[in-house]
Amino acid sequence: MRKILGPLLLGVGGFLLTTALLVLLWVPGQVKKTPLNVNSLTTLTGEASYLGSDRAPVKATSHTVTDGDASTGGTAVFQTFTCLMWNKDGNAPDCVSAEGEDSILINAGTDNFATNRKTALAEDDQAKYVGANASPHSGLINKFPFDVEKKTYPFWDGILKDAVDAAFVGEEEVNGLKTYKFNINVVDRPAEIASGVQGKYSDDKTMWIDPLTGSIIKQAEKQVRVLPDGSAALDMDLAFTDAQVQANVDDAKTNGGKLGLVGKLPWIAGVLGLLSLGLGILLGRGRDEAVATTDVKTTEAGSKPVGATTVRAGADEPTKPLFGGTDATVRRPDIDLPEGAVRLPDGTVRLADGTIRRPGIDLTKE
Repeated sequence: MRKILGPLLLGVGGFLLTTALLVLLWVPGQVKKTPLNVNSLTTLTGEASYLGSDRAPVKATSHTVTDGDASTGGTAVFQTFTCLMWNKDGNAPDCVSAEGEDSILINAGTDNFATNRKTALAEDDQAKYVGANASPHSGLINKFPFDVEKKTYPFWDGILKDAVDAAFVGEEEVNGLKTYKFNINVVDRPAEIASGVQGKYSDDKTMWIDPLTGSIIKQAEKQVRVLPDGSAALDMDLAFTDAQVQANVDDAKTNGGKLGLVGKLPWIAGVLGLLSLGLGILLGRGRDEAVATTDVKTTEAGSKPVGATTVRAGADEPTKPLFGGTDATVRRPDIDLPEGAVRLPDGTVRLADGTIRRPGIDLTKE
């Protein structure tokens, strides 16, 4: 059993250590990437005043999907459709047609963009992935990178057509999930606030980010667009719904658990691998010692190892090697012989009077 178990443990230990190294160096780079099967609908609610109207409830949705055909191993291509509607009765659908005088639609828009799957930053050459009609993008757009840091990140603003600072402002727990809190604060920036209409734009947006996956868990913003004459084109407060926040938290915990297992696996496999190797070495060493240990049979002339090297005093004698191979000769220094004594080829000694003495007897005494 020991003969089999020792080598088996050595093999298992080597496999586990190799697995640990592979998971540590290669797997995180493969799993910490934006997935290419995104199909998400984000819902926000709040209040707004539009072109001088009274403030009333509004609802906004953002439907984002990945374009699998245009995406690559390192780049994710997204198509996003946004819709902002009046929600005065609280029953607004996800989006409506813009047709009709009584339409509850305030505005709608689409955006196509490509981001790096590891860094989440916009690709420099958008046209390469989106097509000739692609518009330039920069910074983060729809998520933060994996393993978010406590620092300022550039974040895309679709009104300014540029990236603005998203500054880290602290940690905060959201429905049992630890998040990093970032804030964007834009004040009275010149911008195209509507198609062909110039004005001033302000936005105070706070985002709560899952630090492990980089997903946006919660968001709240105050956005104001002012016409050249000083009147408000849009004054809006908007935030993720409670149900949306909880769904995001649940997804983050599920995905974070998987990533956490990937992070622990190298250490688990490494410890088990070292234990297996150590046990395998101990069993192998014990087997070698058992082979080297021999039984002893007692004879009239003394004792002699059985199945191991045979040594006879005062003789040059062929011996049986322990582990096979060619015969070896073990030499022992000569001992003092009495006057007239002769050593015979078989190791015995003939005394001057003809008496034969075997090895192991003191030949100097009579």
